[in-house]
Amino acid sequence: MQGLMMNRPLSVIEILRFASEIHSDGEIVSVRTEGDLHRQTYRETYARAGQVAHALGALGIQHGDRVATLAWNGYRHFELYYAISGYGAVCHTINPRLSAEQMIYILNHADDGVLFVDTTFVPIIEALKDQLPKGLRLVVMTDAAHMPDSPLDLLCYEDLLAPHDTTYDWPDLPEETAAGLCYTSGTTGNPKGSLYSHRSTVLHALFVAVTVPLSLREGARLLPVVPMFHVNSWGMPYAAPIVGASMIMPGGRLDGPSLYDLMETEKVTASWGVPTVWLGLRAEIEARGKPPSALEQVVIGGSAAPRSMIEFFETAGIDVCHAWGMTEMSPVGTSAQVPVAKADAPFEERMDLKSLQGRRMFGVDLKIVGEDGTRLPQDGKAVGELYVRGNAVISGYFNNDDATKAAVDAEGWFGTGDVASISPDGYLSIQDRSKDLIKSGGEWISSIDLENIAMAHPDVANCAVIAIAHPKWDERPVLVVVPKEGCQPSLDEFHDMMSDHFAKWQLPDDVLYVDALPLTATGKVSKLTLRKQFADYVLPDVG
Repeated sequence: MQGLMMNRPLSVIEILRFASEIHSDGEIVSVRTEGDLHRQTYRETYARAGQVAHALGALGIQHGDRVATLAWNGYRHFELYYAISGYGAVCHTINPRLSAEQMIYILNHADDGVLFVDTTFVPIIEALKDQLPKGLRLVVMTDAAHMPDSPLDLLCYEDLLAPHDTTYDWPDLPEETAAGLCYTSGTTGNPKGSLYSHRSTVLHALFVAVTVPLSLREGARLLPVVPMFHVNSWGMPYAAPIVGASMIMPGGRLDGPSLYDLMETEKVTASWGVPTVWLGLRAEIEARGKPPSALEQVVIGGSAAPRSMIEFFETAGIDVCHAWGMTEMSPVGTSAQVPVAKADAPFEERMDLKSLQGRRMFGVDLKIVGEDGTRLPQDGKAVGELYVRGNAVISGYFNNDDATKAAVDAEGWFGTGDVASISPDGYLSIQDRSKDLIKSGGEWISSIDLENIAMAHPDVANCAVIAIAHPKWDERPVLVVVPKEGCQPSLDEFHDMMSDHFAKWQLPDDVLYVDALPLTATGKVSKLTLRKQFADYVLPDVG
């Protein structure tokens, strides 16, 4: 027997329509590429989204067509998120930090019909002009006064919108209709596309809003440092309008001083980003002697946050929500927050919990699997490959059957490539990426655990641990350190720090000093690049 309830399809555009009516004064504040600060309410944004939809029709875009963006966080990008999906097309966000080869592959694989691009990134497209898909139209996200001189045939965003009405008759789309497309660059081979639906996007936004209530509430002022070109800014552009939170868009100014100043002037209450970003803000807080006055919470994801970083912000009175997820999960899967029952627990105990990847978000299931494919117990001891399933987890990759078969098991669970354990009360602990684990003498060493301890050294600005080949032990860990200016901590100092946490055989064999760590397109430390950089390095006891 089925219930007697109306079946209204979930739709992305309904989020913005709701916000325009119920949270009409909520605003989007944007640092523009034109150099100024722009303000716009949700009501005004909904109206402009209608103009964008009309413009898409004038450009000949059909339902199901892919429409690409290459842009910073800003109000125009936000308008495109909603207008493209609401129109019935697919919003395909492209990461400008990708290599030329990857970008050309993605544009062609997605078969994009239009590319909306910020003025900052026009030179990237100019450099690729001979390899762009034939017929791809280019729209620069600015007004006529700021259009760049270019050999390309460029359309102007504001001119495109100007002749059109602000009202639009949004189509009733089946909720399984594709709404967004994001490619992951964190894999071997060509990037792989995650194709989100209206249903998955709306549900993910609701789940995230419930999961991070300190960030996502009416009247909050959120600064997404995580880019809108990276996994939909972790769902914030969809969750914020639902709850009535304003969004403070930093554009391309993501350095510590710029973020601090924007947080202070706009009274930002919460901000989300990857650990490398928070290193810059931490340095600025230390330089000024106090945190931004209204900042209550930072959400840290993308890669594991060092415990020392979490403790720094917590000691400064800023709540830390440590989160984990993947592009293939829309992307949020878990969050590490202290339960109410342990709110008064000792500081060290609370930090122990926040240093984990947290417990699953509603709508996400987790399991760990052994090397023989059997499911392992959630006892906090068993370690295996992490698999996920849920309402906002992909069932396959866009136009890539081979990758889908490799990633999805017989029961329909998605294999993350992470190695993890899960405690009896549901806390996820990522031990490492399977490719970043170090196997020494047949035993595993977690590079993440070593890094977390090393980051607590007062003379360390950043660090990473990689595996170096060893003739006897197969692999041995080596610590790669970016020291603070004028410092160079010794290997013995690191061993002293780590000896209480690790067996002697697990300690790094050497420490190497670099000026900076290489980063991936999503701002994570690229251990693949580091392994190539030190491919010819010989360990002290081998050379």
